[in-house]
Amino acid sequence: MGGAALPRDKAHGTWALIRPFWFSEQRHRARAMLALVVLLNLAIVYVNVRINSWFAAFYDAIEKHDFPAFKHLLLVFTVLAVFFILMSTAQIYVRQGLEFRWRQWLTDVYMARWLRSDTYYRLERDHTLDNPDQRIAEDLRSLASNSLALSLDLLSTVVTFFSFVTILWVLSGTLSFTLFGHGASIPGYMVWVAIVYAVVGSWVIQKVSGGLIGVNYRQQRVEADFRVLLVRLRQNAEQIAFYDGGNIEGARARVAFGAIRANWREVMRYTKRLMLASSIYAQAALIFPLMAAAPRYFAGAFTIGVLMRLSDAFGQVSTACSWFINSYSTLADWRATVNRLREFSRRLDEPEASALRLSTGAEVRAAALEVSRPDGRPLAVPTDFTIQPGERWLVRGPSGSGKSTLLRTLAGLWPYAGGEVTMPRNEAGAAGQARLALFLPQVSYVPDGDLKDALCYPDDPQNHDDADCARVLRDCHLEEYVDQLHAREAWSLRLSPGEKQRLSFARALLLKPAFLFLDEATSSLDGDTESALYEALVRQLPHSAIISVAHRDTVARFHTRELRVGPRAGLGNLTGMAHAAA
Repeated sequence: MGGAALPRDKAHGTWALIRPFWFSEQRHRARAMLALVVLLNLAIVYVNVRINSWFAAFYDAIEKHDFPAFKHLLLVFTVLAVFFILMSTAQIYVRQGLEFRWRQWLTDVYMARWLRSDTYYRLERDHTLDNPDQRIAEDLRSLASNSLALSLDLLSTVVTFFSFVTILWVLSGTLSFTLFGHGASIPGYMVWVAIVYAVVGSWVIQKVSGGLIGVNYRQQRVEADFRVLLVRLRQNAEQIAFYDGGNIEGARARVAFGAIRANWREVMRYTKRLMLASSIYAQAALIFPLMAAAPRYFAGAFTIGVLMRLSDAFGQVSTACSWFINSYSTLADWRATVNRLREFSRRLDEPEASALRLSTGAEVRAAALEVSRPDGRPLAVPTDFTIQPGERWLVRGPSGSGKSTLLRTLAGLWPYAGGEVTMPRNEAGAAGQARLALFLPQVSYVPDGDLKDALCYPDDPQNHDDADCARVLRDCHLEEYVDQLHAREAWSLRLSPGEKQRLSFARALLLKPAFLFLDEATSSLDGDTESALYEALVRQLPHSAIISVAHRDTVARFHTRELRVGPRAGLGNLTGMAHAAA
């Protein structure tokens, strides 16, 4: 994924990233804040122009030994400096407020797009994008910050240029000289010297540092890869400790950091070139205007005060013309960020390529269903079946035959499928309303925060009272946690795999879904606990359909229908088996 090879696409171009906020529901407040920042910038430029005029009077007073004028000019400078400090502080304060407002809006929008229609799952499943978390947390911040900084600095630079170029033109006068025996003159020669100086410097900077954009893009990616590896190590610390995998994880971390080190050498190489050229340019700018103005000064064309004013005006004009040089590093970071966000935006908008037709209904129904592996090899699954509310189905088949994949297909998460699937779809409901469908995977997700938050997930905890929460915890053999409903901890790390699975059963009893799908949801439990939890489901959710993927025959007695996946794909009854087990 290079930093400068993205195709041109208006829907995901640079302007498409920047424009929406300024035409959003927050546009009036945002534009007002932007206008205020611009006015403060213009006021700062005005103060700089006044200070430039002050230079001539101040140094002329020193040259003439005029002490009263010297004291008066110190007072004038103090007033100008106070105004400059106040306006600069206000400008930064308002700009930071606008920057965060923009970042917050971008974060809300991109979070909604990322979480919409299971896009976050698709990106992870297909490995089509690296580190979406960094793009939301870091790149959006960088986009707002650098876009404002660069655009406002550019505006200030343009105003500064036109304000001081007139001063420089008038003060520098005409340079007359003889060239090859002919008289020549250059009006406003200091202006042309400043422009040529800046243009040549900009060209040199671009030549020596042109690869910095791509290098910064790669640096952002490898830094994010290393950070994600460390986060996963922390989140899976116990499993890694049981495997005694510290050395292996250390080796993996060193490899990941090696990518950072290798790319950082490139960053150092290009930054060295940039700093060398920029430093030469900046140091030369200190003496260059004095050298350029020296012929007319020593000819008696102007005073020392005018010379200092010329030097300051030259510095302002050359700095304005050197905006590209001074902003090159920020521009490189900004361009790398834009490229990453353009790629992110394009991936978010990519449609799911699937021949499977999904519809909403009051039952689970599959018609002409075909399910394949990602490489196109078909999985043997029943093509037509219907699951009514209150029915209990056991999904069976050899390991790797596609049982979990079938559940993903029913949930609309598996694109390698065809036919038609009808499923109840959850919608945001009122307090106490049962969910239509709930899936309990083998590895239960436990969000951090209050235990009640984890228990009620994905419902709002305020929709469930503490008494009901305590009851389902007891029903699922989690009595020791009843008094910790509002304890905030990293529950995903504290709970054992078996406790997580018991918590997922408690979640099902609390949310009362019309259709409950369990994918090896008791694999970490002993037989007695498994039976107790299934008995609780059958007793407390008599009208809910229960669809279980399981390898153990012990759960068969809690189901009346069978759905076979694999070589013996088909449907069947379990009444006789259930009766025998009973």
